[in-house]
Amino acid sequence: MKFYSTNSPNRLVSPQEALFHSLPADGGLYMPESIPALPASFLNSLSGRSLPEIASVLTSLWLGDELSSSEVDTLVSRAFPFDTPLVELEAGRLYALELFHGPSLAFKDVGARFMAGLMSHYADRFSREVHILVATSGDTGGAVAMGFHNVPGVRVSILYPKGRVSLLQEKQLTTLGGNVQAYEVDGSFDDCQAMVKRAFLDAELSQTFSLSSANSINIFRLIPQSFYYFRALAQLDKGHAPVAFSVPSGNFGNLSAGVLAWRMGMPVQAFVASTNLNKVVPDYLQSGSYAPITSLATLSNAMDVGNPSNFVRLKHLFHDDFKALSELVKGYYFTDDQTVSEMTSLHDHYNYIACPHTAVGLLGLQSYQQNYVDNCGIALVTAHPAKFNPAVDTIFGHAIDVPERLAVLSARQKHAVAIPASFEDFKEALLQVA
Repeated sequence: MKFYSTNSPNRLVSPQEALFHSLPADGGLYMPESIPALPASFLNSLSGRSLPEIASVLTSLWLGDELSSSEVDTLVSRAFPFDTPLVELEAGRLYALELFHGPSLAFKDVGARFMAGLMSHYADRFSREVHILVATSGDTGGAVAMGFHNVPGVRVSILYPKGRVSLLQEKQLTTLGGNVQAYEVDGSFDDCQAMVKRAFLDAELSQTFSLSSANSINIFRLIPQSFYYFRALAQLDKGHAPVAFSVPSGNFGNLSAGVLAWRMGMPVQAFVASTNLNKVVPDYLQSGSYAPITSLATLSNAMDVGNPSNFVRLKHLFHDDFKALSELVKGYYFTDDQTVSEMTSLHDHYNYIACPHTAVGLLGLQSYQQNYVDNCGIALVTAHPAKFNPAVDTIFGHAIDVPERLAVLSARQKHAVAIPASFEDFKEALLQVA
């Protein structure tokens, strides 16, 4: 399997190059030269298969030329000691796919742990330390921090927007220490993301460090995220209606991973791009015109992205065919007031406590189902609601249960380097620890 840059389709690189040097020098994003087709036997025998079983088959399709079957099994068993359970809210009609049962209580654990294992496999081929740069709007930072904490030969620098992540999200990425350093940026997630992208294209930094990324700009963060779409189908009863997946969307890596699964052969009726007021993709799906915005701060902060990186990948997966894209992907957006109302409604009707992002995903799904009635709807639950306290407690009017591994963080001391939203200041900070 080879990979090409979206800006240079004729230049192919190895999986190792795409993994460790995640952003091509031309500023594009890596995409697979070809997308492996699923054997019919896999889909026919999908029912009941576990996440590691599914991941082993799919990883072998992607990396069978690189890893032996025993290496694949070791990689996925270590990456996924947890499940992604499907919770039925309304029989045969409405489901929540819980992706928060990993160490950081967010869906990003799936991609981050897979990447960490793969990098560890290849690490002895490199003569110097790998330096991972990550921009986070909330959950990526914690998952990457935990996934790579104390991994030999790896250093992690995480940029996050000041005042725009929850207290517990911030503690997850600022309290580990060791090989993990957090940078608190006086700006937006888009500022953080732009600084990371510029760092990869900076000659001095590239010469000083062996830079890589664990953001969804890295294709090997995206590929494993396709695994849990199949795991969702494996948990449905046979004879279910056509499936529509609703994806709470910010940087659009998660939705792109779903489309990747569809391109491999996964049957699906539609994907629903559910966003907050950072609605550039829903607007695009209506007008055909893509117009990035300055990101707006909302209750569903991990989705506060005004210029999603993976939009270019989404278009490539449809060969830049707007008609094909807009037929399969439907977009809806919601305000904070609608989000709060949905959170309370889910609790009242289904006794289900959802984080703001999950509420947006379920709102999008129910909006879609009003127009397309013959389907089985699955909304992706991207994080445990306790990660968004105290806002969630305030909405419900009482304290919700906080898992112990989150609760212990509240007393830990935050350690972060405060910097302005300036690439030069970030570069200087990096070079000081070189």
